[in-house]
Amino acid sequence: MTEKQENIIQAAIKLFSERGYAATSTNAIAKEAAVSEGLIFRHFGNKEGLLHAIIKTGEEVLKQMLFPIVMENDPKLVIKRTIELPFDVKKEDYEFWKLQFKLKWELKEYSHEKMFPLINALTVAFKKLGYDNPQLEAQYLTIYIEAIGEAILKGYLNNGAEIKQFILNKYDL
Repeated sequence: MTEKQENIIQAAIKLFSERGYAATSTNAIAKEAAVSEGLIFRHFGNKEGLLHAIIKTGEEVLKQMLFPIVMENDPKLVIKRTIELPFDVKKEDYEFWKLQFKLKWELKEYSHEKMFPLINALTVAFKKLGYDNPQLEAQYLTIYIEAIGEAILKGYLNNGAEIKQFILNKYDL
């Protein structure tokens, strides 16, 4: 990816996150990225193509984040790493993840299927540890962790370290 393409994507992430997809024009993105509007069309086809490039990037980043968890054999490490996931997001990546959350609600294109590998890994982990209902436990933890991630991104989780430790203790980790 060229530097200009990266600038366009970063500008789109910022503006889509702040204003929403529908309210952001390609002209505004071009100004924010300090490029011509035509360059957006040349590289991405249209605003929707740019959005799909951002969504695809989000899916790839998520896969990279989940890969060590879903490949882990130790059930306690699967659970521990899942719990730590939202707390490990770097502040400089918050805009990117805010947009990913926003897109889930704003667009109908979002698929919850991208979390299936994590849910499956957690289900196996809970089963190995003898939980009564491993699949429901996996779904519960995934939903809980997603809500924590949202709270972190919105800036209203000011006791993150305590919450993280509380959850780790809850699962004897």
